[in-house]
Amino acid sequence: MSATFKSRSIRFLEGINGSGKPNKVSVTDGVAALLSNGAVVAVGVSGGKDSDAAAIAVSRYLNQIGHKGPRVLVHADLGRVEWDDSLPHCERIATHLGWELMVVRRKAGDMLARWEGRWANNVVRYQDLSCVKLILPWSTPSMRFCTSELKVDVICAELKKRYPGQDIINVSGIRRQESAARSRMAVSAALTKLQRKGYAGLSWNAILEWPLQDVLYAIEDAGLDLHEAYTVYGATRVSCAYCIMSTGEDLIAASTCAGNQDVYVSMVELEAASSFAFQGSRWLSDIAPHLLPADLRRRVARAKEIAEERKRLEDQIPSHLLYTKGWPTVLPTPAEAELLAGIRSRVSSLLDLDSKHLTATHVLGRYEELMSLKAAKLAA
Repeated sequence: MSATFKSRSIRFLEGINGSGKPNKVSVTDGVAALLSNGAVVAVGVSGGKDSDAAAIAVSRYLNQIGHKGPRVLVHADLGRVEWDDSLPHCERIATHLGWELMVVRRKAGDMLARWEGRWANNVVRYQDLSCVKLILPWSTPSMRFCTSELKVDVICAELKKRYPGQDIINVSGIRRQESAARSRMAVSAALTKLQRKGYAGLSWNAILEWPLQDVLYAIEDAGLDLHEAYTVYGATRVSCAYCIMSTGEDLIAASTCAGNQDVYVSMVELEAASSFAFQGSRWLSDIAPHLLPADLRRRVARAKEIAEERKRLEDQIPSHLLYTKGWPTVLPTPAEAELLAGIRSRVSSLLDLDSKHLTATHVLGRYEELMSLKAAKLAA
């Protein structure tokens, strides 16, 4: 590890002694009522510091109040994009607490497979003019299907299957200090995906009010170590090794771990194929180009050129021609259809796509077809 990463790691861990005593969990009347009735308590653990602290604090609290219900740690395994130490780290937490660790996975494939599949589907949609602009493969901060589909959905489905006749509380290590959005979150709220007729499903942000130093103190006080992403590689967060929310420094830190380098190349392959940077304007390929084969570096350079031209072309499309909830709302004029056909032809050529509807007549026909289908659907 470089001196830079060492110093970042040291700065990050400076508050580890915290206040010198454990902080308390935040509890609402709703949470307290369910706990007193023996509700299932499931704590999501990723290997990150916040979920570690939440598991430690909630376990301690449940012991204090004499909770009699089932307890389980849940790890949503995201596959190739996970740090190698994440699952072993969660296993160590489970052993320490004496809780079962339930590991869940998306049946249709891991996170990288989801991005690759999304790109393949978006190509088909574009070729068929089922979307007007080419759509990126990646999840984004405003479109976090990585969290909803690969974590929340699979966790809730498995918990309902395992505990069909019980109330369930799902605990997360979310803290207000992390972001403006999280600063506005409630301590607990109904979790629709966990609810069944006659049984409650609740989310509980047990350490919502905790500052970082208390998180770090809880882990140290329990005699546990932080994930090696922090202590060895100098990262400041643990989720996917290469996360859409990561800083540039954290992406670089991830790339220094040998276990993350194969998936790095695979993700850059998707950047090259799609012409979409992993994080908006930040290309993952720029993080550690020395890890990339020469041919891939050349293809990425070309993908960046294509991206600029694609954006320039698609910026010319009038906004009223874009689809709303997957459907067109107006027919293009002949001139607009000609413009759109020309843009589609050029974009398809740039990315070597086998697209249909590349003339003004065919574009108009496709809009008419989709608008008729929408009308029939609404009528039905």
